[in-house]
Amino acid sequence: MDKTLDYIMAKPPKNAITPTRAEDFPEWYQQVIKGADLAENSETRGCMVIKPWGFALWEGVKEYLDKRFKETGHENAYFPLLIPIAHLEKEAEHAEGFATECAVVTHHRLEAKKDEATGKTKMIPSGKLTEPYVIRPTSETIIGSAFSRWVESYRDLPLLINQWANVMRWEMRTRLFLRTAEFLWQEGHTAHATKDEAQAETKLIHTLYQEFLNEVLAIPVIAGEKTEAERFPGAENTYTVEAMVQDKKAIQAGTSHYLGQNFAKAQEISFLDKDNTTKHAHTTSWGVSTRLIGTLIMAHSDDDGLVLPPRIAPQQVVIIPVTPKEESKDAIIDACQALASTLRSKVEYGGSTVRVKVDTRELQGGAKKWEWVKKGVPVRIEIGPRDLESRKVCLARRDQPSSEKSFLDREDVINDLESILAEIQENLLNRATTLRDENIEECTDLSVFEKHWGGDENAQPSWLLCPWNGTKEEEETLAKKHKITIRCIPEELQKGASSCILTGDNTSQWVLWARSY
Repeated sequence: MDKTLDYIMAKPPKNAITPTRAEDFPEWYQQVIKGADLAENSETRGCMVIKPWGFALWEGVKEYLDKRFKETGHENAYFPLLIPIAHLEKEAEHAEGFATECAVVTHHRLEAKKDEATGKTKMIPSGKLTEPYVIRPTSETIIGSAFSRWVESYRDLPLLINQWANVMRWEMRTRLFLRTAEFLWQEGHTAHATKDEAQAETKLIHTLYQEFLNEVLAIPVIAGEKTEAERFPGAENTYTVEAMVQDKKAIQAGTSHYLGQNFAKAQEISFLDKDNTTKHAHTTSWGVSTRLIGTLIMAHSDDDGLVLPPRIAPQQVVIIPVTPKEESKDAIIDACQALASTLRSKVEYGGSTVRVKVDTRELQGGAKKWEWVKKGVPVRIEIGPRDLESRKVCLARRDQPSSEKSFLDREDVINDLESILAEIQENLLNRATTLRDENIEECTDLSVFEKHWGGDENAQPSWLLCPWNGTKEEEETLAKKHKITIRCIPEELQKGASSCILTGDNTSQWVLWARSY
């Protein structure tokens, strides 16, 4: 088949993904996931199957963060999935914060019983447990129990532990990656001799998360502290990184908590200090989850599907052999493999060898092209019969419209690929930064504030930066009225003294209000 005709037949009439972002953002999001073959809903209510391309993204997150954690002195460990209810009861405020989302195990075996009416065998729970167990919604209590055994002296501190695990929170409304009943995450837990050391740890991780989203996922975040109403249950301080996605909603992309001595007292994490007195440790916890994949999708993707920053892309370059004639097929494939081998040996990006795949599947070239477009691969290279003779390749970038292509000498591709990938990464970060900065507005008038959130429910207004010293109760009332929340007290957006938007009292604290996922 003629190459041009092949592409025309394979190309969708408008966009690869329908509906478009403007038409129906939530459904568009689901279709991007489907088009990129990232994940699917499973038979287990509220849970997902993460498919290889989606899991490769999570592996990229894990690889980068795990390296950074270890560079800062943390070690990996693993703790039980099941938590005795008695452990949760020791820290009442923490347990209450997760109580409505807990899945509880009450039996330890099944018995087969035949239904006389239908003749079918049913499996009936049996062997009721003397004490129920909660499937971990988070692990502060079970890890705190271990810390109480591990810590005896100030010499045992600091204790810096991280866990890569799954957790379960019985969400009523689920959405792939963003909010599922079971999800994957990392959770760090540390114990320190002093408040200053623990707070420094909390802020170290907060900065690390900010750098990761910015440098690897190309997502600019607003970093700041949560208000009392939005704090992690049982924490004294919660620090967050907030991402704005393309419908202008906010996503809490990572949090770091200073827990004070609350959990240490509840779990009896104490140590003999240098002055020979017994003291309780100061603890922290922090984590990110597969929600980062949802944030990545919503931040960068377009109406042709997923768009991936090169640093996180499972494959940074895909080479497609275009083989309209059987007699030139082997030579074209050989040329593709040779180019891939050269790129792997000569090009580095992001501190590692460039990731290259040659797609030799027996599919039409157009079908291959659109599959990799929807998967978000940063660079796509095509080599056909004419390219063999001219020693050129056809190169397309995912940060540019799918119709744009460049015909480059193979040597230029080899020499320029690193800079091309760096430019794509930078372009995506710049786009996301522009979107964010153009959609944060300063507001000091309550009537303007009320009008801003009172329009079309389907429209997503920009974030509002406002002076605030209202109480926790006043914050919760305003949040419920407009279906918004204070995302954080942003570190870099403080404006100085002004009048609180609600009370009129003088305040130097500014907060960001937004709608969120």
